Amino acid sequence: MDSKEINCIRAFADQVQIYNCKQQLKDAQNSFANLAQVLDLAGNEVRLKILYLLKHENELCPCDISDILEMSLPAVSQHLRKLKDANLIQFRKVGQTIFYSLKSNHLFVIEPLLQHIKQPELAI
Repeated sequence: MDSKEINCIRAFADQVQIYNCKQQLKDAQNSFANLAQVLDLAGNEVRLKILYLLKHENELCPCDISDILEMSLPAVSQHLRKLKDANLIQFRKVGQTIFYSLKSNHLFVIEPLLQHIKQPELAI
């Protein structure tokens, strides 16, 4: 048998189980769409770094992010716009400066991802 080929032979289909599973997926469709969008955006290394920085610093301006990531301000702004459009971050203005921070509504998804970022242990 070819390992790429999948065969399924069943004696009987549990129609109640199939219906219940379909209903669960249908009921949670918006949650699946929102989670997929968050994971898609966080799947980009630069945006993941921005989310990480905002989580640990609480808020940063685009110039700070640009300096930290050693990227141009327009490039950073494009990533911030995508995160803002997805409702992952928010901003506040102080004079002419804009400060970005994480919105709390998606922290439950982002925090577990960021826990996988390994930090070197500091010598004391």
